[in-house]
Amino acid sequence: MTTPRKLAAGNWKMNGLEAQLAEVDTLMATHTTPVCDILLCPPATLIDRMARRIGDGKIAVGGQDCHAAPSGAHTGDVSAAMLADAGATHVILGHSERRADHGESDDAVRDKVAAAWEAGLVPVVCVGETLEQREGGSTLAVVGGQLQGSIPDGATAATLVVAYEPVWAIGTGRVPTTEQIAEVHDFLRDRLSQRMGGEGNGVSLLYGGSVKPSNAAEIFAVENVNGALVGGASLKAGDFSGIIDALEQS
Repeated sequence: MTTPRKLAAGNWKMNGLEAQLAEVDTLMATHTTPVCDILLCPPATLIDRMARRIGDGKIAVGGQDCHAAPSGAHTGDVSAAMLADAGATHVILGHSERRADHGESDDAVRDKVAAAWEAGLVPVVCVGETLEQREGGSTLAVVGGQLQGSIPDGATAATLVVAYEPVWAIGTGRVPTTEQIAEVHDFLRDRLSQRMGGEGNGVSLLYGGSVKPSNAAEIFAVENVNGALVGGASLKAGDFSGIIDALEQS
């Protein structure tokens, strides 16, 4: 049986200019021999510079989105192959902010996942419910539908990461209880195992939504939580290091 890898992933979102790359230097100096995987996903303008700065270091670089097409007349978009060419190894897909701000459907996310695989990238596929859906008791139905609809057939533990990000917890400071996180992560693991067999047991499941050094250890103690997709706290090396430390000790 494949064991999920521990992964601390940072999503810088629309933040960061070249000066921000100094935080990467600090992170590399602090985690010279990490025992978990570390991934940073800066804005597209910084991917090449971040990848060059890291060089043969222990931190991977990813994109925050990609177009489903390999090339073409899509002004302002970036293809998966372009991300890989710039030095990315991963790409975040289906983040709730993309689903909400750009109307991305499960079908659209699935096409992007297929494009990421074609380019040799590992997609970090995000799923999560709104507060209204949570309070309406449809969390598992929503998350299960997104999981099924956003991932094409053929996924393996080595080519897929799934992140559960309750929309109502992103950037709000609100965090689900450990029982709520456990319920969704256990559900995701079961669904992945049903669909992928033994490979589903090896897919890394990340939790995302107001993860901080102060609550990371409690979250990582939950079964089937193999890491975190971190937003604001990943912008400062000191904060992100605290989360990485908690994951390594979990």
